[in-house]
Amino acid sequence: MRNPSISVIIPHLNQPEALVRCLSALACQNGCFELVDILVVDNGSVVFPDALCAGHPSVTLLSETEWGPGPARNTGVAHASGEILAFVDADCVPHLNWLAVITKSFRNNPGTEITGGPVRIEIQHDHPLSALEAYERIYAFRIEDYVRRQNFVGTGNMAVRQDVLTAVGPFAGIEVSEDLDWGQRAHKLGYRIQFNPDMAVSHPSRGSFVALKQKWDRQIAHQQGAIQRQRFAFLRTVLIAGVLAVSPLIEIPRILTSHRVRGARQRWLAFVCLTRIRLYRACRMLSVLTLQNQDKLLSHWNRP
Repeated sequence: MRNPSISVIIPHLNQPEALVRCLSALACQNGCFELVDILVVDNGSVVFPDALCAGHPSVTLLSETEWGPGPARNTGVAHASGEILAFVDADCVPHLNWLAVITKSFRNNPGTEITGGPVRIEIQHDHPLSALEAYERIYAFRIEDYVRRQNFVGTGNMAVRQDVLTAVGPFAGIEVSEDLDWGQRAHKLGYRIQFNPDMAVSHPSRGSFVALKQKWDRQIAHQQGAIQRQRFAFLRTVLIAGVLAVSPLIEIPRILTSHRVRGARQRWLAFVCLTRIRLYRACRMLSVLTLQNQDKLLSHWNRP
């Protein structure tokens, strides 16, 4: 049975060092696969990454001026020629057998339509974990939960048959959570989303609490936009914010039993960071009660 051809699509925005690591990992893949092309789609970086991509003959560099990773991925899809479309974010590093695992999934299982794998927090030093790192080890990128409970997979590590993506339609813009939206549309159409534990990529821990807040600002804007289209939007916002404020206490059993951290110190630090970010989210939700503020949050997402 022949291997299906693969196109890799990478949205990029102001992450030159990360993009270099991602492309280097793709250039060193092990196993048997038919890689047709790698499509890097720049989404308005301060410095266009043409020099970075020039050293990789299999890379085609494209540009998308509409803000958001969804539109950038759509541009990549429009230029892709592979039977399988593999999506990875520029700040992710595919493990060395990533493409081979994707190939095996689709070649050996004709029923495979959409698949995704774990995104593992990478710690790049030998020092004790910080509170932010301990928190992200437990709570960041719970891909298996997304697949099983919410019917979507993160587009930072996803592969899909091209004909399936065409049937589901393009990714949405920055105004919604595009991976959640796309995955749930696919599920409603009857397509199966599978979790493959061997299809792994690594992602660095965020460098600061400010970066973590920026990530949640975007998520809060998406959530608030959905709430405001429902009845009793103000009351819903207040109730959700209240639940968030007390939720760290409910999370204590998860922190105590998680295999992603070790020892009392790391668990305590994870709890401290969790409490801090959830109180931030609660306060932020209460402050974002107009569409104007929602738009402001989105306009500053990942922009200098």
